[in-house]
Amino acid sequence: MKLYDLELSGNCYKARLFAALAGIKLELVPVDFMAGEHKQAPVIDLNPLGELPVLSDGEVTIRDSQAILVYLASKYADESWYPKAPAEQAEVVQWLSTAANEIQNGPGAARLVDKFGFDLHKESALAVSAKILPILEAQLTAHEWLALGRPTIADCAVMPYVGLSHEGGVSLESYPHIRAWIDRIKALPGFISMPAL
Repeated sequence: MKLYDLELSGNCYKARLFAALAGIKLELVPVDFMAGEHKQAPVIDLNPLGELPVLSDGEVTIRDSQAILVYLASKYADESWYPKAPAEQAEVVQWLSTAANEIQNGPGAARLVDKFGFDLHKESALAVSAKILPILEAQLTAHEWLALGRPTIADCAVMPYVGLSHEGGVSLESYPHIRAWIDRIKALPGFISMPAL
């Protein structure tokens, strides 16, 4: 099973992190983003959007980090990470949606501007960050984990760009419960890190 990967990508890290926590073996295929390899074969053939990560598992190809988390958890991990019961599954999925929307367009986008020079609207990214981080802080004030009272793929989806928010000029100083949650994730057996985390 291959993961087409970029070390500095928080989205790629989501898949690497979950696989490490769940004991799932991945063969990492580094993609030279700066050289445009994500827009060339074989990556562009696997994902016409030319984005990373891409998971290749035999005949199955999955793009999008949230989809990859769902696939890996459903096929290769125990049900605690991604349950089958509809209400519990929905509790996890709502956080996957938050990761793909508010987190990606808030702290994630701010990081793209500051660290990689992307032509995005930094003020909009900061405004989204200022809206979602208090909501995340409130959730983590009342609960140790984002969903179901235990680590799930929701935590793997949301944490990377929140943990890397300082690279986009977004401070977590005012959010002690978010910082404590990141520390809890880092303390999980099998945890792996990435640069700047």
